[in-house]
Amino acid sequence: MSTPTTNVLVFSHRPEVREAIITAIGRRPAPDLARLHYIEAGTVADVLSEVDAGRVDLVILDGEAQPTGGMGVSRQLKNEIEQCPPVVVAVRRKDDRWLATWSQADAVLVHPLDPLAAAETVAEVLRSQGKPVPA
Repeated sequence: MSTPTTNVLVFSHRPEVREAIITAIGRRPAPDLARLHYIEAGTVADVLSEVDAGRVDLVILDGEAQPTGGMGVSRQLKNEIEQCPPVVVAVRRKDDRWLATWSQADAVLVHPLDPLAAAETVAEVLRSQGKPVPA
C-alpha cells in the first residue's frame, strides 16, 4: 500500500530559491496532512505543462522569478486553468503582499521564510482544499 502524497510544484528560475522554499516547508507541514512530493520547475513552460497535465495539488511561485515573476504566472494560471490548484506566492517584502492579492494567489509567504509560518500557511491552504488526511 502506498503512502498518500500531495504534489507540490515549486517554481523559481533560481535553484537555491526552490531549495529554500522546500526546506522551509518540509516534507510534512502538519501531522494531519499527507507527505509532500515536490516537483521543481525552473521555467514558466514547466509550470504550465505540469499544471495543464493535472499532476499538481499546490503551486508555490517565486514572486521574484525572472524573466516572468510568480505573480504574473499566478494570475495567468487562475485565469486560464479551469480547475486551477491553489497557488502560494513567495515575495521578498511584506509590502508586496498587495501584489500577491492582485495575482489571485491563495496565500503569501514572505522571505526570509520562517519554517513554522511557511509550513502553517501551506497546511492551511491544503486543508481549505480538502486534501486527503492520512489515517
